[in-house]
Amino acid sequence: MQGFKKKFIFLTLGLISPLFLQISKANASSFGAEIFCTMRDGGNDHESSWEAAYSYIKKQKGGIFKVSPKQAAAQITESVIRDRETFSYCVEYLDKLHPNRKLIREGKRNIRKIGTISFSASI
Repeated sequence: MQGFKKKFIFLTLGLISPLFLQISKANASSFGAEIFCTMRDGGNDHESSWEAAYSYIKKQKGGIFKVSPKQAAAQITESVIRDRETFSYCVEYLDKLHPNRKLIREGKRNIRKIGTISFSASI
C-alpha cells in the first residue's frame, strides 16, 4: 500500500507539473503581448516596445533553453490574434515584429524561378 501511494504521488506530479509550465509560458507570451501593445499604443517606438516585451518573455521562460526573437515575436502575434477583442488596437503593429518575411518570400520565389530557368535551359 505504501508503494502505491508513492507511485500515485509521483505519477500525479509528473502529469501536473508540465501543465503549470505550459500555463506560465502562455501567461508570459500573453503579458509580453500586453507590454508590447500597450507601449506601442502609448506612443513608444517599435524598438523600445519590442525590447521590453522580449525581455519579459525571456525572463519568464527561464530554464536551459532560451527564447529566440522569432519565437517571442510569434508568441506575441499568436496572443494578439487569439485575443483580438482585447488587442484590436495592436494588429497594426504586428508587421514590424516580422519585418523581413516579405523579403524572404520574394527571395524564395526568385530562387525557384532561377532554378526553373536553369533546369529548362539545360534540357
